[in-house]
Amino acid sequence: MRQDIQTTLLNIVKHKIAKEDNIGNVLSEILSISIDAAYRRNRNETPFTIDEVSKICKHFNISFDNLSELKENQVLFEYSPLYNYDFSFDSYLDGLLAALKGLGDCTNPSITLTANNIALFQLLNFPHLTRFRLYYWAKTHLQIEEYQNELFQEEKLTEHAYSVGYEILQRYVRIPTVECYDPEFLKGFMRQIQYYSSAHLFKDPAYPLQLMDEIKMMADHMKEQATLGKKFIYRQQPPVDGNGYDVYLNDTINADNTFYYTSKEQNGIYLVHNHLNFLHTSDPTYVKESKLILDKQLANSSLISKVNEKERNSFFHKLDNTIALFRKKIEADLEF
Repeated sequence: MRQDIQTTLLNIVKHKIAKEDNIGNVLSEILSISIDAAYRRNRNETPFTIDEVSKICKHFNISFDNLSELKENQVLFEYSPLYNYDFSFDSYLDGLLAALKGLGDCTNPSITLTANNIALFQLLNFPHLTRFRLYYWAKTHLQIEEYQNELFQEEKLTEHAYSVGYEILQRYVRIPTVECYDPEFLKGFMRQIQYYSSAHLFKDPAYPLQLMDEIKMMADHMKEQATLGKKFIYRQQPPVDGNGYDVYLNDTINADNTFYYTSKEQNGIYLVHNHLNFLHTSDPTYVKESKLILDKQLANSSLISKVNEKERNSFFHKLDNTIALFRKKIEADLEF
């Protein structure tokens, strides 16, 4: 079988199973072959037989005629369409957990990401901030009807969402990451809080001040992790080994949120779009080119974790000043 057709077929299968299983297990079960044989096919080291293609197409209801229709400059992405997207805080966090579970179960997983405005995984250390971020997306951007006449108020996440969020954190801190931030980091998030405050969309007018205090705690926690070069959950002890956290500072701006993951078994790209939704692909050419761009961006950025104390302190000092400035603006709004 031509390698490009095999790659296309594998990408379609990966899109269909993304949140439920890994490609090795699926191919092994469908084709009645060993896990090693399945991964050799996944790496294009062993071509599928016609019989194997037939089994895969039949199992996933894939049209063989469509396999050769993608052109060189076309890429298959998986995403959650808004027209059938049943949004809830629980379902969104369930999706994040499924993605991390699949990666965490692989051999030697790692993540490289660029953060445009916010670091969602770090945000999970503070459930009140997480809840506001998801609520803002649902009410203001998705304009979900059930949120339109509500004022935001202090509430705990559901027991399920809290449990899932904590498990996401546990899995995130165990996977080594390279993360790139920029001078605009968190400013957009703080503008959202200020907007809701000035628009009188908080049930308790003083609650945004509490959220700003939690942003300050998150910034302090991130600085501590960057100083040690180790990720750990807020208010827990940092690990002696593992949990690598390499933080880079891009002095210009990160154009988007790109999430590259790799392991012995698989690699791929998540691109954040429509604010918090995401596109996913494991197309080898696109992934390779995206990784090349990420590497160039990191080469033009400064490593500020463990080393480069002066630039690290300067970054977080400016962030602290920005947090204080937004807090004063909210306080000024409350006086009128």
